[in-house]
Amino acid sequence: MKSLGFIVNPIAGMGGAVGLKGTDGKVVLKKALTLGAKPIAPIKAELFLSELKPLKGRFNLVTCASSMGEDEARNCSYSPTVLGNRKDETSAEDTKAYARRIRSCGVDLIVFCGGDGTARDVLDAVEYDIPVLGVPTGVKMHSAVFAVDPQAAAKITIRFLWEELPLRESEVMDVDEEAYRQGRLSAKLYGYMLTPYEPYLIQNAKMASPMTEIEMRNQAAIAIFIIEEMEPDTIYIIGPGTTTRTIGDLLEEKKALLGVDIFCNKKIIAGDVNERQIINRIENNAKIIVTPIGGQGFIFGRGNLQISPAVIRQVGLENIIVVATKQKLKGLKCLRVDTGDSSLDDSLRGYIKVVTDYREEHMMRVE
Repeated sequence: MKSLGFIVNPIAGMGGAVGLKGTDGKVVLKKALTLGAKPIAPIKAELFLSELKPLKGRFNLVTCASSMGEDEARNCSYSPTVLGNRKDETSAEDTKAYARRIRSCGVDLIVFCGGDGTARDVLDAVEYDIPVLGVPTGVKMHSAVFAVDPQAAAKITIRFLWEELPLRESEVMDVDEEAYRQGRLSAKLYGYMLTPYEPYLIQNAKMASPMTEIEMRNQAAIAIFIIEEMEPDTIYIIGPGTTTRTIGDLLEEKKALLGVDIFCNKKIIAGDVNERQIINRIENNAKIIVTPIGGQGFIFGRGNLQISPAVIRQVGLENIIVVATKQKLKGLKCLRVDTGDSSLDDSLRGYIKVVTDYREEHMMRVE
């Protein structure tokens, strides 16, 4: 009988849609709740567990009390081995303590649901002692320990437990959240954990775009084309990134590097907005402009949770514009989506045009 450890950080990702770029600390969590943040991790945790249900009788699920795994498991009709006692509030120390207890149970694999902060907590607890896999549910997911989405995490888990996937050392990265909120990306390598290796289903660590003269010229050419094509009285919801920021630079508008801004008639009308602010601004004519994350290829679901499924559906799939430099696209096999809405993700998959230069487009597959 195989044994699977399972940990959920129930607050992971709650700061994303409300524009807080993370949920580390009680003060930030309180602010997120005040802004109307909704839980994300439990939904994705249950999606992961649902994908494993056909094999439910072939493994023992060891998890944590209440919202850190037990509730999600029981909602999916599992009868797990539960560690600890129920509590209303959870913390990073709970994650570390549970990871140590699960490790001592001799499980074959620990799966955790969270972001980079949760990955750091698990790293502190288990280091190299046991293989680990992340289900991406956070705001910041720069680490290479995550599957590309909950379904992929389930596939990796099944293949590792019963088909013996190899292991690799995967980076655990995290950023300074406060600096991130102020528009500064300060990433740090904290260590490595052993993860099952399935290159198509595991995300790479986030890669920054090299700021060479060629890259900057390419970004400027893309921005000029986008600006020329902007329609009057149309709302443009422009996501984070250096390529999208160049649009603001050429319009002499201060666009947030790591946030989402709303433009209309080539002016910022709302800066660094959250999901609610976007929905309140959307009128009949609206478009979304995003750029994929370097090394990972995500156009939705990483770093731009403010552009939520509700926003995407209201704007319409036909009004999504993807931009990327040739160098960034060269390093990607495909584009990816992980919005948390499975039906929307399925609708987004297929081929999409990517603006790669002035009046140049490239067809890219979305998976």
